[in-house]
Amino acid sequence: MKPLKQIFASHPRRWRDFTYVYPVISRRARGLSIGINLNPDAACNFDCVYCCADRTVRPPSGKVDLNLLEAELGHMTRNHSALFREPEFCQVPQELRRLNDLAFSGDGEPTIVPAFPQAVEIAVRVRRDYRLDEAKIIVITNGSALDRPAVAQALTLLDRNNGEIWAKLDAGTEQYFQVVNRPKVPLQRIMDNLLAAARVRPVVVQSLFVRLHGQPPPGPEISAYVDRLRWLLDGGARIALVQIYTVARRTAEPYVTPLTPAELEAIAAAVRPVGLPVTVFA
Repeated sequence: MKPLKQIFASHPRRWRDFTYVYPVISRRARGLSIGINLNPDAACNFDCVYCCADRTVRPPSGKVDLNLLEAELGHMTRNHSALFREPEFCQVPQELRRLNDLAFSGDGEPTIVPAFPQAVEIAVRVRRDYRLDEAKIIVITNGSALDRPAVAQALTLLDRNNGEIWAKLDAGTEQYFQVVNRPKVPLQRIMDNLLAAARVRPVVVQSLFVRLHGQPPPGPEISAYVDRLRWLLDGGARIALVQIYTVARRTAEPYVTPLTPAELEAIAAAVRPVGLPVTVFA
């Protein structure tokens, strides 16, 4: 049987002849996650140094084919148990053979795609039609477009259908944010968007920390990151969980390497006094 680390490290965004939908065994979901990739053209407004999207070959851009998306999502959802007979998944342990979620996560930021609201409606419909009452619908986002009216409206639909927002926060200072995420928006905009979204419903904060050129995040940066979390709480944000993790796959830049479990635990220990639940994924 494959080691769990090897299973969790395999996250290809292409599955057979599918365009938008792909299966993964997620270490954070602790089960099967059916990914919805609205960015097969790899379009994103961040250029994270740790990104695992393959941008060496960029497919032609184009509008999302919503009919094809719904057909693919329905097919994979309906037949998800058959995935464990496939070579890629036949060695998955029994305890991970559960459908945890339908997740908007792919080769770019899903909420900047104009078809995102319609895609959310499709995910809600598929979840309802196949009676996936226990499955979540997760939006993994960098938070940059949470203030767009159409996105905010789509998120209210998710609120009524077991939806969750998993929002990224990888830095405490603007300088480190620019180094790690290389975004097109300032950190304060991300913070303001997270605060507004988390005042409406609990959010999960995802924080990925890495070693850059052999160096872990400096202590003052972690202190600033903790202050950002405290700022959210003081502003009325509801944070369901903070996920602290590191890279497990190939990264965009070769100078990016994973932190050790002990280093991740030290970051988590700095967060816990704020009063937030923290989970570490080494």
